[in-house]
Amino acid sequence: MTRSDHDTETLIRESLDRLAARAPDGHAVRNALADARRRRPVARLSLVAAAVVVLVAGVFAGTQLLTRTPDLEPAAGRPVLGYTPGWLPGGFTEQYREGGPGLAPQVRRWLAGPAEITLSAYSTADPEWSGPVPKIASAQDQTIVHGRIAMVTGDTSTAALLTWTADDGHVLTARVGGVPDARAVAQRIAESVEAAPVGVRGELRFGPLPAGLTERSAAVRGTGPGDASTELTAADPARPSVPAVTAAVAAGSPGVGGAASVTVRGGQGFYSAPKPGEPAMVAVRLPSGRWLTVSGAQPESVLAAVADGVQLDPAPDYRWLGRATS
Repeated sequence: MTRSDHDTETLIRESLDRLAARAPDGHAVRNALADARRRRPVARLSLVAAAVVVLVAGVFAGTQLLTRTPDLEPAAGRPVLGYTPGWLPGGFTEQYREGGPGLAPQVRRWLAGPAEITLSAYSTADPEWSGPVPKIASAQDQTIVHGRIAMVTGDTSTAALLTWTADDGHVLTARVGGVPDARAVAQRIAESVEAAPVGVRGELRFGPLPAGLTERSAAVRGTGPGDASTELTAADPARPSVPAVTAAVAAGSPGVGGAASVTVRGGQGFYSAPKPGEPAMVAVRLPSGRWLTVSGAQPESVLAAVADGVQLDPAPDYRWLGRATS
């Protein structure tokens, strides 16, 4: 049995257990039936009709429990990525997902050593991506993906970027690097892509943010659940591509040698002043042993306040890390 099969079996078993827990007590059912026998036929018919309604409702609820995909409702820090490739070359495992609210790009990445495959989706409502359709139509190097014109750029023996419109609202790109016959690989990946959503559920959510900033993105990365990390960014809506605050949780220490001691989340934390090429940062070791860091071009007090307000999720979904597809 594969890991995916095991997860599915576990979900089904838990769903059936919840249905069983809701079932009425057997003695109560027998007593109700005994009372019904003593009533007039109309009463018996009413009882039978009610039982049928309850049974149908229970089956319908059970079907919903078994077929509903969990954790795919967009929420703060939990974006949904709308597209999944049905085929990838052997040896590639998914190690990165990123998304966000509004027009934020959706990114999924698979790695095999130095080789890399990235599938990205962009909203055509984003001014930066509202023009690719005519651009694709006028491109010199064209191909067809799902019956739509696509374009190929950066085409070499080991790298290629294929761009196409998945639907009226989204432009997709498949970037392949470090792979022999990259163009053919990108084409096959693009042809296999389906509108099959997956979630991004890391282990933290933003709490209160500094005035003028909103959540920009949530990303999860790692070679597997053992080295997983979560990163959130917030930005000024007028400059969404420039993160103003970044919060992350990871296993490794961020390096606090020489940092000043400050109070973060009610305990001892650390503050590192900005350096050339590096923003200011506060860090604190969590009770789990993992490290929370908050960084950005903000005063120490603001970074500490963001760290104090961060909400930790005790059940992040890191199961997909290190898998071929999910």
